[in-house]
Formats: sequence, C-alpha cells, structure tokens
Amino acid sequence: MPEINVSIVAVLIAVVANFFFGFIWYTPLFGKVWAKEMGFDPDQKPSGGAMAKGMIFMVIGNFLFAWVFAHNMAAWNPVTWGLPPSEVSAASNAMMAAFFTWMGFYFPMDLGAVAWEQKSWKLFGINTSYHFLMLVIAAMILAHL
Repeated sequence: MPEINVSIVAVLIAVVANFFFGFIWYTPLFGKVWAKEMGFDPDQKPSGGAMAKGMIFMVIGNFLFAWVFAHNMAAWNPVTWGLPPSEVSAASNAMMAAFFTWMGFYFPMDLGAVAWEQKSWKLFGINTSYHFLMLVIAAMILAHL
C-alpha cells in the first residue's frame, strides 16, 4: 500500500494563491462580462453578508480542491509506490496533472453548462480558462513545495 504524503503548507499556499487568482479573474479582469453572461446586473454589488458567505465557501472549496488534487498528484508519483523517481520534471508533471484533471473533470462540466443550462460560449470561455489556470497554479505549487 502506498504512503501518500501531502504538504499541508503547499495546500494552504495553493488555497491562498487560487483565492487571489479567482478574485482577480472574476473581478477586475472578467467581472462585468461574467456578471452579464450570468444574467446579473454588473453594476449591482452583493451585500456584505452575501460577499462574506461567498468568500467563506470559496476558501472551503479551494481547500478541498487543493487537498484532493495534492493526493491525486501524489498517487501518480512513482516514488509513492516505491519506484524510482520519474525522469519528467516537476513542472511537466504539474502541467500534465493540471491538463488531464481539467480535460477529464472541468471541461466536460463547463460544456454541460452550455448544453444543458444554456450558458453562453463567452461564459464557457471565461469559466473553463479560469478552471484550467487555477489547476496550473495549484499544480505548480503542489509539485514544487
């Protein structure tokens, strides 16, 4: 049975990094377009309570995501199974973990939002790009710490 070791420090850094990345992505970069595509009034700001609740849920979600993603990355590491280390660099392993997780889990759900929830392709682009980049950020942190 493999022994999966996860750095809680790396997980917490990934949580903080993705929290700030999400803020930048969905506020100054694409906030108004995202709100419009979601059917929200882009000029109406959420109440303080709604904003606090959203941030708390985002931190919880980011923690669960980073913790599980770290376990998945460790499970694919040959060292975890008592094998010699891979000759592939940590950065390459991180990119593969990010890409295949995005392609297998996030991309299909983002496509489903277009197909079943009638979300726009513009919203698809904003969300699926965010999902891929947040995976890359977390994977790089988890692979190097």
